[in-house]
Amino acid sequence: MIRTRFAPSPTGFLHLGNIRSALFPWAFARHHRGTFILRIEDTDQERSTPEATQAILDAMHWLGLDYDEGPYYQMQRIARYREAADDMLARGLAYRCYTTPAELDVLRASQLERGEKPRYDGRWRPERAQGMTPPEGVAPVLRFRNPDAGTVQWTDAVKGPIEIANAELDDLVIVRADGSPTYNFCVVVDDLDMGITHVIRGDDHVNNTPRQINIMRALGAEPPVYAHLPTVLTPEGEKLSKRHGARGVLQYRDDGYLPEAVVNYLARLGWAHGDAEVFSVEEFVGWFDLAGLTPSPGRFDPGKLEWLNHEHLKRMPAEAVASRLAPFLARAGIDTAGGPPLTRVVDLLRERSPTLVAMAEAAAYFYRPAVVDAAALASQLGDAGRAALRELVTEFVELDWSREAILAALKAAAARHRLKPGQVMMPLRLAVAGTPATPAIDAVLELVGRDATRARVEAALAA
Repeated sequence: MIRTRFAPSPTGFLHLGNIRSALFPWAFARHHRGTFILRIEDTDQERSTPEATQAILDAMHWLGLDYDEGPYYQMQRIARYREAADDMLARGLAYRCYTTPAELDVLRASQLERGEKPRYDGRWRPERAQGMTPPEGVAPVLRFRNPDAGTVQWTDAVKGPIEIANAELDDLVIVRADGSPTYNFCVVVDDLDMGITHVIRGDDHVNNTPRQINIMRALGAEPPVYAHLPTVLTPEGEKLSKRHGARGVLQYRDDGYLPEAVVNYLARLGWAHGDAEVFSVEEFVGWFDLAGLTPSPGRFDPGKLEWLNHEHLKRMPAEAVASRLAPFLARAGIDTAGGPPLTRVVDLLRERSPTLVAMAEAAAYFYRPAVVDAAALASQLGDAGRAALRELVTEFVELDWSREAILAALKAAAARHRLKPGQVMMPLRLAVAGTPATPAIDAVLELVGRDATRARVEAALAA
């Protein structure tokens, strides 16, 4: 059975590059009817916060990345890590090291001076420490005894074959002097305990992988399949991060993006299925495989994300869009009671609105009088235009209130006053909607309604 995991650290907000490391293992597990696990790696107690943890849970819920097990919290598994560390010590897979931070600094400086790669020299390995007395007052760390010879090899599902000489790796600290376990050690214990078969994560973890593989093999286990995802870059080519303009995942929710569109966009950052551009979550899961992952970095394009969001809005049933739109209207203080059906407003606005926020802003004038710029309206109204609008207000009383009849009335009024149709339609837009940018004015007036249209035009002409 396929078992994957997402293991974020709750030390800051999740941006799109982070959450992509949840999307792909989730999709892989769903495609293979496997198990997807959420594990919160919160051992960095100085930086981990409950707010960041909640943001992780909220972002995953919004995107529909449901998990089958968890969330597991590493801080709740400290006893298990201590048990595993004691077992490794007893089996000779780890040893106590009394080298102080000051001594490590001296060692590092001397190695750099000689042009060597800085690394721990194994001075407290049992065979080298015979006869040495542990210094008083120094709490030891626990180090994993890394193999001296040979190489660590694995075939990465994204990057292909990777090989690292063990001589490049020193003896990793697995338990700090204060008794707290380190990241690489916790990850190995967790992955083994949870039966993880595939580790799909960002390629910033590639350097950790040989250390984790060596610990796993020392414990008699075979490592999982690794797939290291390429970095997500900003439009300028920097690594996507908070420092370089990344926004939290939930900011996209608040800005009116659809979770389906965000999933679609993230899927295309580092993965492809033929020429497919716009697809549903169900299609993505059905198509997903590791072979479609690319080793090339993906470049975040805000314009492309907005385009995809717009495509999803245009393709989604009006009822579904209306249900998503309603909270944004409520947030803006817009009461839709007594106004046109929201589904009809959606159908009229979706071609022009790339986000739910934009659609909510555009929908406001259907449900409440718009603020009319008197100067802008005056610039569009000559004597003939003003007379045409006054006639229309009267004519609207008996008019069959349909798009066809409204359009015919506007054209006829323009012709009677020797105006172009636009010279009547533009001031009507300003008077009724408060903006010159609307869908077809006959469609707008039909939805605004006869009484509201007449009242708004009369108020604008009287101002």
